[in-house]
Amino acid sequence: MGGTGWNGLLVLVCVSLTSISAVTQGKTIKYQTFEEDAPGTVIGNLAKDISSSPSLSGGSRNNFRMMKQFNSSFIRLRESDGQLTIGERIDRERICKHTLHCLIAFDVVTFSKEQFKLIHVEVEVKDINDNSPEFPRKESSLEISENTAVGTRIPLDFAVDEDVGVNYIQSYQISVNSHFSIDVLSRADGVKYAELVLMKELDRETQSSYALELVAMDGGNPSRTGTTRINIKVKDYNDNSPVFDRSSFSVDLPEDAPVGSLLLDLNAEDPDEGLNGEVVYGFGHQVPQEIRQLFRVDRKTGRLTLESPIDFESKKTYEFDVQATDLGPNPSPAICKIVVQVQDVNDNAPEISITPMTSITAGIAYITEAAARESFVALVSTSDRDSGANGQVHCTLYGHDHFKLQQAYEDSFMIVSTSPLDREKIPEYNLTVVAEDLGSPPFRTITQYTIRLTDENDNAPVFSKPVYEVAVVENNAPGAYITTVVARDMDMGSNGKVSYKLADTYLMGSPISTFVSLDPASGSLYALRSFNYEVMKQLELRITASDGGSPPLSGSANVYVRIVDQNDNAPAITHPPLYNGSAEVLLPRDAPTGYVITRVEARDADEGVNSDLSYGLATGEPSVLSVNKATGEIYLNQVLNHDVDETLTVTVTVSDNGRPALTSTATLHFLVVAGAPLSDRTVYQSPGGGDEVHAQWDLSVVIIVVLAGSCTLLLLAIILIATTCNRRKHDKGGEDSDSYGEKGTLERGSRSHVADNPLIPLHGAAAGTAFDGHSYGSQSGGFTSAHPGSSDLCSASEDGSEVPCVYDSDSNNKQRGNKHEVRSVLGT
Repeated sequence: MGGTGWNGLLVLVCVSLTSISAVTQGKTIKYQTFEEDAPGTVIGNLAKDISSSPSLSGGSRNNFRMMKQFNSSFIRLRESDGQLTIGERIDRERICKHTLHCLIAFDVVTFSKEQFKLIHVEVEVKDINDNSPEFPRKESSLEISENTAVGTRIPLDFAVDEDVGVNYIQSYQISVNSHFSIDVLSRADGVKYAELVLMKELDRETQSSYALELVAMDGGNPSRTGTTRINIKVKDYNDNSPVFDRSSFSVDLPEDAPVGSLLLDLNAEDPDEGLNGEVVYGFGHQVPQEIRQLFRVDRKTGRLTLESPIDFESKKTYEFDVQATDLGPNPSPAICKIVVQVQDVNDNAPEISITPMTSITAGIAYITEAAARESFVALVSTSDRDSGANGQVHCTLYGHDHFKLQQAYEDSFMIVSTSPLDREKIPEYNLTVVAEDLGSPPFRTITQYTIRLTDENDNAPVFSKPVYEVAVVENNAPGAYITTVVARDMDMGSNGKVSYKLADTYLMGSPISTFVSLDPASGSLYALRSFNYEVMKQLELRITASDGGSPPLSGSANVYVRIVDQNDNAPAITHPPLYNGSAEVLLPRDAPTGYVITRVEARDADEGVNSDLSYGLATGEPSVLSVNKATGEIYLNQVLNHDVDETLTVTVTVSDNGRPALTSTATLHFLVVAGAPLSDRTVYQSPGGGDEVHAQWDLSVVIIVVLAGSCTLLLLAIILIATTCNRRKHDKGGEDSDSYGEKGTLERGSRSHVADNPLIPLHGAAAGTAFDGHSYGSQSGGFTSAHPGSSDLCSASEDGSEVPCVYDSDSNNKQRGNKHEVRSVLGT
């Protein structure tokens, strides 16, 4: 503050002290008298009273003279000795109305030869209970709807009493009845009034009217009363009454408000339609004529306006009721209580000046978000050109509880912080400084002020999610875009600038940075190589985001890159083994329809639908051979004719279910060999043809067949020894046929489906190719080798032993181990 300001403040203080000292030097003498005292009644004697006061008494005789006053006729002064008496009868209610303290004030001059003094005299006129309460009407009428709710309050005429204090109205009473009572309330100015309270539901059909007597009583001794008669008529109702927005309003109205000023725009709603919902407004029945002359309620709009000038010195508060009524039959009015507070006039508003601690832009104060509690932000200075209470200023800060005003010295305040600040949550505060004087009504000045926080690096980058999961289709091109990670830092400038880095980890023995690259500025992730799902299913990365603060703060997130399988692998046929894309399989000429020749097996390195396989025949003998699309089993559609080619060639296809599908092919050469199959091989039955029947083995049947076979072999050995070689061969062939027919004849037509043992090549095409052969049992039960994995016998040797059948692909002949011709025992 400059020197000129301090000088002005010192002058103001000195003037105030001088004024206070001048007031204490005056002399006021106070007396009391009662109203209606007879003329001539002595009030007091100034000569005696001033003689007791050293400051007023003098050595010589004093004369007294009354200065001309407005009410000088009420008080008479005897000039010789200063005796005060009643001049004419005083009616307190006439001269002071309802003022609690009624004073007659005048000045008296006492003088002598030596001195001249001025005495201020105040005579308080005490009230006596000389007035009874009076109602504005001796009789009033009310209409109450029969559906009025219990507890409803109805304002009543309130009585007036010219007396004041305890002599004024203190209570109300109503005649005893079962439906109504009264509740005595007090207005803001202390005036008591009564409201009629409905205590019991009304029934117009039972009782249509009530006559009540309301009595007002004052507090004098003895008490005086006033009475009015209330006639209540119970009426039928329409089912909705108007409802005000609020039940009461308080309005501050300056005494210099012009006529026509709008006080309130009242509004009441009635949900009914037509006349029942049309609302009109007016004063309540008990509102006195004085109110009706000062205020006006528009009947249609409900606007409350000032009708006549008001005077603060005459009356400070007006309280009255406004009612809203619909135009339907039997309306029930809604009541809204209005309190009008008349305000004295104050003509100068306070002035506000704000000086920030740190300022870059006008009207804005800056403070770091790291500031401690009670940190100083700005100085608020106030002033008001008015004097007294109208010049005393109270200052308030609104906008946020993070700041408060703290008084520095008279009319100056500091804006200080009250709690930790966080720029990321609230970067800027818009505060309102309100300076209000203590006048009546007060003048108020409002100033908007901005406090802006400067940034500190107190926030680490935060990723949009802690884990990113992304899928990349295999066989991608190097440099392909994978995904973008995003991290936000709530700080500003370099404190909020985020850069990304890939954590140093290893995958399959190589740094992760050899698989992917990360843009440090954008967070975009790219592939550095083509991924192969069959080699690597997933990459796990960790990415760190750091800001540019000092020291920097960082956050991290995990990225899981899932490699998605692509149909990039064709099926590979694993069975039968292929040589140059083909294989040879033996096919017994006498195999029955449905006989499963072999089963094609394949695998696909892909997964899911890309590895679901289906089998088919592309070329070959579609009328003779078929393939099960699901299992790959190749079976006979019909019995082979004797004129069929020695070799049947088909092309087998294996396709996956990818899009597009990949297909592998193989060429199968089925070498037709003489005889029926010895192995118990499943006979294929097409879907829908009944349940698949398998050869069922019974242990007892197996034992019987084994014993029978052993006996037969023993018998054959004896016969062979007894005959010549050629004869033995011829005879044995017949005996074997007969013996086998008796002991183990195969009934092909009655056989069930047998076990699935594919007839597959055991050697390459250049060497002899052997196939598994299993002998068939009788109709009552199937029969297979005890060792399914071993080679089964094709025919019996001379000594009854079994010799494996061998197929020579070069000569198309069967040979024994001893190079003799073999007759098949497969049923030919």
